[in-house]
Amino acid sequence: MKNIKWVIMDVDGVLTDGRIFLDSRGNEMKAFHVLDGTGIAYLHRAGIKTAILSGRTCEAVNHRAKELNIEVVYQGIINKIDAYHDILEKHALRDEEICYIGDDLIDLPIFYRVGFPVAVANAVPAVKHQALFVTKERGGHGAVREVVEKILKYQGKWHLIMERYQRHP
Repeated sequence: MKNIKWVIMDVDGVLTDGRIFLDSRGNEMKAFHVLDGTGIAYLHRAGIKTAILSGRTCEAVNHRAKELNIEVVYQGIINKIDAYHDILEKHALRDEEICYIGDDLIDLPIFYRVGFPVAVANAVPAVKHQALFVTKERGGHGAVREVVEKILKYQGKWHLIMERYQRHP
């Protein structure tokens, strides 16, 4: 965890609880947890970048990414490892500098490469088996925030977040 410079996240089942809401016109909606969003803001404040890789495409993801200042967003990705390699190349990163948070088999090729593969509590067993860390929280219920705190505390950066909230005389 000491080398982590980027946290890359799946969406469905990680940033959301995995359910997909469709209205009568076929418009897709997603529910995101505020704790995860705050955690992503904490990463940015501590100098760690973030990205989204999703197998599905949904405009709500673009809106949420914009709100959270996540500049790197790949959607509709069938082979996530290609997008992962693109991120590494464009940002001059090494595998050991990446934390990837996933929940399903499509995430495994990236799990085999990154320095810190994380499975959310609701991940399928094969993904949990390959993870270095499995969250206590389920995807869409603060799992990303849990990972954020773990990384920032391990790197000795949690104080950068807490300074804002400490009692000052």
